[in-house]
Formats: sequence, C-alpha cells, structure tokens
Amino acid sequence: MKTPLKRSTLILTQFAMLLAIEAVVCFTPLGSLPAVGPIVATLAMVPVIITAILLGTSAGAAMGAFAGLFSLLVWTFAPPSPLVAFVFTPFYTLGTTHGNVWSLVICFVPRILVGVVAGACFHLFTRLKWKSGVSYGLSGALGSLANTFGVLGGIYVFFGHNYATVLGKGFDVLLGLIGLTILTSGIPEAVIGGVAAYAVCRPIQRHMKYNSD
Repeated sequence: MKTPLKRSTLILTQFAMLLAIEAVVCFTPLGSLPAVGPIVATLAMVPVIITAILLGTSAGAAMGAFAGLFSLLVWTFAPPSPLVAFVFTPFYTLGTTHGNVWSLVICFVPRILVGVVAGACFHLFTRLKWKSGVSYGLSGALGSLANTFGVLGGIYVFFGHNYATVLGKGFDVLLGLIGLTILTSGIPEAVIGGVAAYAVCRPIQRHMKYNSD
C-alpha cells in the first residue's frame, strides 16, 4: 500500500507528464488534424480525457483549464485561422471585429467540461459495472463531444452573426455549417477520444491496481 505522501507525489507526477503532453499538442502542429472549415480537428482534449479518467474529475477539470489557457495563448498570438480568432480571445482584433468576455467563456468552459464529463461518466459507468470497453470508450467520446458542442454552441449563441459574416455566409446557413463541422471535426475527435481513453487508461489502471495490491 502506498502512503498518502507517495500517492500524492505519484498523482502530481502523472499530472505534470500529462500537462507536458497537453502543451505539445496545443503548441505544435502535432496536435492538429486536417478537417473541413476554419476549425480544425484537434488532439488537445485527449490529455484532458486521460487525466479525468486516471486521476479523477477534479484533476480532469484542472487539465481542461490549462487546455483553455493554452488555447487562449495560441489564438491570441498565433491564431491558426485569424478570421475566427475573435471567438476564442478578446485580445485579437481583425478590422472592426474583436472578441469580448464571451470569447473567454468559449475558450475555457468547454475545455473544463471535458474533464468534468469524462471523469463523471467514467465514475458512473464503473459504478454501474458496465464493460470496461464501453466505460472507457464512451467516457472519452462524451468528454470530447462536450467540447465540440460547447465551443460550437457558444459560437452560435454569442457570435453567430459576426462569425457568419467573416466566413462570407448568411446567418441562416450557420447551423448547417456547424453541423458540417460536427461531422468532419467533432465526430472524428470523439472517436479518437474514446479510442485513446481505452487504449491508454485501461492498461495503466490495471497496472496501477496490480502494484497497489
């Protein structure tokens, strides 16, 4: 049995390692996947999901907050798509278009929800004694979808007209564009999140349980 101090040290070490991976996928091209539209599919939610499942909901929410901070820095100083940077940061201006406090909400809240949803779902599914493949995979997928719907929903509610304008589209077709983004980016991200949760978390947790016995 590990002492509380050793367990705390282990948790902090694991969190730090996952945070380093989070920084890599956020600040380098390694974390981006080609997709349709201005918002690319990203691997940034994978470390958040893994943290939530391995270390708990609170740790997952904390990692999500770091993911939001990293995203804010990227969209402020080196935006992948300058036309739409205003929806993620209030500190980037393009002509007369600029963000506001809702940009911070979109940038942080969905990322934090990834950790909350993935961690809470895994805890629930485990208590219900669902099969491990379903518990891990579904928790990862739902966590990823929390980010997708949080971000796209926030864009539609808080910046719908401006977002459609910078894309050169009418507001009446924005829901269709969002649906296309979900299909081309959100669904692949959810699949990746689910596969990563099962492939990474299941063997690690089995190893940790074996060593604690």
